[in-house]
Amino acid sequence: MKDGFVEIESMKVPSNFDSINKVEVLIDSVCSRLAVNEDYYGNVLIAVTEAVNNAIQHGNKMSSDLTVDVLVGDKESDFCFSVNDFGNGFDFKNLPDPTAPENIEKENGRGIYLMRSLAEEVEFEDEGRSVNIYFSKK
Repeated sequence: MKDGFVEIESMKVPSNFDSINKVEVLIDSVCSRLAVNEDYYGNVLIAVTEAVNNAIQHGNKMSSDLTVDVLVGDKESDFCFSVNDFGNGFDFKNLPDPTAPENIEKENGRGIYLMRSLAEEVEFEDEGRSVNIYFSKK
């Protein structure tokens, strides 16, 4: 997470898809607490749950021994969700374009594209094990 953000919430969730409900409750709480423009709520919900899904499925490979850590940072006009897994990471600099003709009918491969489309900024750290998703409040 960038400098200037103050951590206001954090949670660890098990690496299973039942954890998505807990993350959704956190997103609701944070958006309400920070008075996030309701027009942005859907973007936050989709982008953050997609990041958690990726961490569970691709990062931790559904391992019950591993957790996904979710942190929330706040700043004057922005906020950030940081999602961290304990997998092997991935090459986030060389992702296939999901809008390319050869990929358009594939069932997977749109999550990061979607996150980047819905957030102000998406940055990866720790070889792809951590993603920071930045949003504007207004």
